[in-house]
Amino acid sequence: MEIERAIMLKEEVAARYKQIQDEICRGLEIADGKGKFEEELWERNGGGGGRTRIMQNGAIIEKGGVNFSAVHGKLPEAVKKAFNVTEDDFFATGVSIVIHPNHPLVPIIHMNIRYFELNETTRWFGGGIDLTPHYVFENDARFFHHKLKKACDEFNPDFYPKFKTHADDYFYIKHREETRGIGGIFYDRLKPENTNLSWEQILDFSINVGETFLPIYTELIDRNRDKEFTEQHKEWQYQRRSRYVEFNLVYDSGTKFGLETNGRIESILMSLPPQANWGYNVQPAVGTEEYETLQLLKKGINWV
Repeated sequence: MEIERAIMLKEEVAARYKQIQDEICRGLEIADGKGKFEEELWERNGGGGGRTRIMQNGAIIEKGGVNFSAVHGKLPEAVKKAFNVTEDDFFATGVSIVIHPNHPLVPIIHMNIRYFELNETTRWFGGGIDLTPHYVFENDARFFHHKLKKACDEFNPDFYPKFKTHADDYFYIKHREETRGIGGIFYDRLKPENTNLSWEQILDFSINVGETFLPIYTELIDRNRDKEFTEQHKEWQYQRRSRYVEFNLVYDSGTKFGLETNGRIESILMSLPPQANWGYNVQPAVGTEEYETLQLLKKGINWV
């Protein structure tokens, strides 16, 4: 009976994640007003596949990916060691989103919701949402974190402070001593034993996180898309994008997992921006907008 429930959960998770992908793509096309997602269906050597959806050169979204995958097969030895497991057969499904706007005052956003299992006893949910503004606007940051706290509090009042701290620690560029953005929530290995929730409730929480994405990001787009910007703003945007690239290629566990499990390269690296600049030793002058943003790229800021 437990095995049957595990199989049913696996199928339900994948179906509901597909629905989340559909809803977000429709909503982002409406919010952008011009761009359309192009879909590419793919199959993974070894088992499973996915739906990669990419928007390029929209009215506000310069490059955005909303990807769904459900893959299975044999775990590589390196991943087995990292997960501290001995089983070979795995199943993983999730939705992964990264949006790079063309407007420097509209933030980059990332979301990932996922489910992983080896067997009916070794399985968990993970995910989160984080925001990477090129320029940090404190009202936007408070709005963003307030919405995430509300989504968490519906299931467990301990979730937001715990997952917010985890995001601060995870989305940290150690070699720069700065956070990638203003954080958000990040969680991993959620299961009944560490949440006091059933598997079905944890799935509902995962879906709730997914459904929080669209109202948050459409609001942030609408708040900032009509603001005027200068060439200096664009240069800073390209500079901040380079930090995004550094984090994803050096530290991001999803990128590493995808590459080590023979994932689809284009889908894994869709998170990278279309253009980024690495200026040498860029040091904004004290008191500038750029300098003030750097002062807010730190761990432990209480936005709520």
